[in-house]
Amino acid sequence: MLGLCPRCGAKGLFAGLAAFAPRCKACGLDYASFNVGDGPAAFLTFLVGALATIVAAWLALDVDPPVWVYPLVLVPLVVGPTLWGLRVGKAALLAVEYRRRAAEHRSE
Repeated sequence: MLGLCPRCGAKGLFAGLAAFAPRCKACGLDYASFNVGDGPAAFLTFLVGALATIVAAWLALDVDPPVWVYPLVLVPLVVGPTLWGLRVGKAALLAVEYRRRAAEHRSE
């Protein structure tokens, strides 16, 4: 959750909002060798999308606000959890890959 290196615990796992740094500045662990993939993004699409749909339906059926209220409420509700969830999900998958020494199978 804090963006720490799985090997040495130093800060700096991320270079941007949700992009990994090329390597750890403290121990030199190469983050590019890990294949986290799009698993967190696909999961978050369904989770945050369902949450936004429920809130939008509640707003429409119970509150009936003006149209400008929808983006004012829904954009932060979608963007915030998505960015936070991507960071947490990608960091967790990278840490699991590191602990289990997961790698692509290579037949020789």
